[in-house]
Amino acid sequence: MGLRRSRRQHETEQAAYDTTAAVELRGVRRAYGRGAAAAHALRGIDLSLPRGSFTAVMGPSGSGKSTFLQCAAGLDLPTAGSVRLGGTEITGMNENELTELRRSRLGFVFQAFNLLPSLTVEQNVLLPMRLAGGRQDRARAADLLARVGLESKGRRRPAELSGGQQQRVAIARALVTRPDVVFADEPTGALDTTTAAEVLGLLRAAVDSLGATIVMVTHDPAAAAHADQVLFLADGLIADRLPRSSASTIAARMTALTAPACAGAAA
Repeated sequence: MGLRRSRRQHETEQAAYDTTAAVELRGVRRAYGRGAAAAHALRGIDLSLPRGSFTAVMGPSGSGKSTFLQCAAGLDLPTAGSVRLGGTEITGMNENELTELRRSRLGFVFQAFNLLPSLTVEQNVLLPMRLAGGRQDRARAADLLARVGLESKGRRRPAELSGGQQQRVAIARALVTRPDVVFADEPTGALDTTTAAEVLGLLRAAVDSLGATIVMVTHDPAAAAHADQVLFLADGLIADRLPRSSASTIAARMTALTAPACAGAAA
C-alpha cells in the first residue's frame, strides 16, 4: 500500500512539471551562510521557460541575477527547491553527472569569450563535442560558422580575430551540440554598441531559425529588447515581467524597480 502511494505521489509530481519547458525552477532558494548571518541570494523562484524562447534577466546589483543563472545552469546547487533542464531533474546530480550534462546539453556564452588561444576557430567550436566524447561534426561547425559570418575563419586563432568575431565563435560553440538551453552572461559587456547589436541579432536568429532556447543575464535594456520576455529580479525574487518591449520601456521599468531601494538608501 505504501509503495502504491509512493508511485502515485511520484506520478503526480511528474505531471506537475511542464514537459514543454526547457528550463523549470520550483521553489528555488539559495542562501550563503547559516542562521541570522545567512545571505539569501534567491528566496523562492518559480519559473517555467518554453523551448525555443529568448529570456532576458535583469535587476539591480545584488538582486540575485548571477546566482539565478548559476543555479539554473547547474553551476551551483540551490539550498532548496528543484531545477529541471530539458525535462531532466538536475538538483540531485553529482558533480560528474552535472559536468556531463553541461558538456552535452547546455551551451554557454560569457562576456570574456573564453576561447582557447591554442586552438583554431573550428577546434574551439568543436570543443564541446570533443569533451563530451562524441563524434566531432565538422559539417555542423562549418554551418554554424557560416551562420555567424565566419565561414572563412575556421583555421584562424582567436588572437587573429576582433572581439566581436571572438564572441561569434563563442555563439557557434554554444550551439554546436544542439543544447537544451544556451545561458548567456552579459554577452555584449565587452563589445562596442554596433558590434553588440550584431551579436544580439545572432542570438535572436538562433532562436528564430534554429529553435534555440536562450537565457541571458544583462544590465543593458538595449540587449534585453531582443528577448521575448524580460524577467526583473529584486531581493532574490521575480519582481516583474515584461513581454518583448522597447529598450526605453525596459529602462523605465528598471528605474521604477530600483527607485524604492534608492529612496530607502537616501532616507
